[in-house]
Amino acid sequence: MPSLAELVISLMDGSVEVVDLTAPLNDTTPTLQLPPEFGQTAKFALEEISAYDDRGPAWYWNNFRTGEHTGTHFDAPVHWVTGKDSTDVSAVPARHLVAPAAVLDCSDRVSADPDFLLEVDDIKAWESQHGNLPEGGWLLVRTGWDARSHSQTDYLNADDAGPHTPGLSPACARWLAEESPVVGLGVETVGTDAGAAAGFEPMFPCHTLMHGAGKYGLTQLQNLALLPPQGTVLIACPLRITGGSGSPARVLALVER
Repeated sequence: MPSLAELVISLMDGSVEVVDLTAPLNDTTPTLQLPPEFGQTAKFALEEISAYDDRGPAWYWNNFRTGEHTGTHFDAPVHWVTGKDSTDVSAVPARHLVAPAAVLDCSDRVSADPDFLLEVDDIKAWESQHGNLPEGGWLLVRTGWDARSHSQTDYLNADDAGPHTPGLSPACARWLAEESPVVGLGVETVGTDAGAAAGFEPMFPCHTLMHGAGKYGLTQLQNLALLPPQGTVLIACPLRITGGSGSPARVLALVER
């Protein structure tokens, strides 16, 4: 088995690449929009404290304000009512934050249909070609949606009928939550559920079923196109917020080249 010293050498010589899967976090970062009768998440904002001036002559620093679920972020089980008695983001075991990841690419079908839903048969077909989903790992679903992250309008892709973004069918979400070996689901869209998921049974099945099973979500990922179908090690680093339902996160992938 390779040692940590060998891993360090591989990182230094580039034979293991660190790929950043995190979207930049700023005041233009797209955010989820709920119906107006519900509470809304805060957009990211910086408040300058000092910048090498009379407020602090030798240092620059800021306060910031944002929602837990803004930008590239981690969803803990307690985020959803089905997981309300489960784990908050501060109590997620560290071993789940460094884990193997499988990458399923359905971007070609999403380009033809923004409402595309991944089915269990799609995962089974992927497994027949690439091997089983990793035990204790993550499924990352590549849709190409990160190309839209420059624009709130393009990213949410909503019309009078509601948002049109890809995701998982209810049956697929149930299988991933109850039968698959993974601990979490990662996506490139604003949330783990499809845009039309308010009309599914159950509503928002990824949130309802995954968090009810004590599993996690990662959203607004980028650069999944740079990852192989198997063999990636995912590193997800949310803030350890006591009582938090989630957190913006720096998400990295280690990939052998």
